[in-house]
Amino acid sequence: MLNGIYRNPTTIFFGKGADLSVGEEVKKYSNKILLHFGGESFKKYGLYEKVTNSLISSGIEFIELGGVKSNPQANLVYEGINICRKKNIDFILAIGGGSVIDSAKAIGIGVPYDGDFFDFFEKKQVPQKSIKVGVILTLPGSGSESSDGAVITHEQLKKKYDCGSPIMYPVFSMLNPENTFTVPKSYTSYGIVDAIAHVLERYFSNTLYVDCTDRICEGLIKTLMKYAILVDKEPDNYDVRAEIMWACKLAHDNTAGFGRKQDWACHKISHEIGTRYTVAHGAIISIIFPAWMEHVYKTNERIFLQFANRVFDIEIGSMKSNQAILLAINEFRQFLKKIGMPSTLREIGLNNKTELHDMAQSCVSIMPSRTIGNFVRLSIQDIEIILNSCL
Repeated sequence: MLNGIYRNPTTIFFGKGADLSVGEEVKKYSNKILLHFGGESFKKYGLYEKVTNSLISSGIEFIELGGVKSNPQANLVYEGINICRKKNIDFILAIGGGSVIDSAKAIGIGVPYDGDFFDFFEKKQVPQKSIKVGVILTLPGSGSESSDGAVITHEQLKKKYDCGSPIMYPVFSMLNPENTFTVPKSYTSYGIVDAIAHVLERYFSNTLYVDCTDRICEGLIKTLMKYAILVDKEPDNYDVRAEIMWACKLAHDNTAGFGRKQDWACHKISHEIGTRYTVAHGAIISIIFPAWMEHVYKTNERIFLQFANRVFDIEIGSMKSNQAILLAINEFRQFLKKIGMPSTLREIGLNNKTELHDMAQSCVSIMPSRTIGNFVRLSIQDIEIILNSCL
């Protein structure tokens, strides 16, 4: 196990009615806020009235900024920064899923910075200050509600990059599973797949003596797979929604990743595709992860055999190691298909084989080593092979 510092300062309010006290909680930080959200669903199902009534009763002035897309974009971040500066706003309340939260975090670090906020995402600068962010979560999966990172797409630059800093943790997040009842089936599945991918990026590690977090990872994966099936049958079951919401939170608050070297190659490849194609991140990563597994498993068969046995209950016995591993990868693919995920790039509209080389080059463009990942360092050629296998 590697040395490390574990810190997660986000206060979590969890359960039925967890968001009823949002006005009182925001009041601790500010009397004037930016209310940041996505589409009309926030207003359609009654949450808007509940939140704004609570803010008004606590004497909090709010300026609204909606319109966050599923891949949060830089243009709206710039708009939010300008509003906060002009209106002297020092707190952002994000209502939604990971895209809204990431957009709020980007606005937060951009407000006190004299330059272009995207400098932080291009690794030109490190954020030093941020205005505070609070969250009411309506779409679990990204884990952004209690993580220190954000991902933003810059449409003009055609780049989708991440940024992480301890100052980017939300000060509080309110997780009421009732707010997820109206999430469409597909987006519930996308969120669950994203959460599973967050665990897998940590699980596939060459670090030894991490059995504690191995077991945490395996438990989270099995839980998320179980409830991904159940929620399709019982979308209004509070307990099912609660299991999903809490597991998604744990998947990305670094509980499962402490003390181990993490990979993140699949996310980088998926972000590159997401820059060019308007497709949900969960759909993209469901295509990439099994292909990555097939490409790298021979490097460390031990962890893949453990994955096969502990996650998919495959009894290795006299079975050849590669046979057991490939069986587990196929089981994972079948699970993804069962919950409606695509399995090829062609299914999401990527048919141009010549585009894959450009994507592979772009993946490593800001990496000094010209490679990505840690479990296996992937070169441009490796990335191309993986992408071609996904067509």
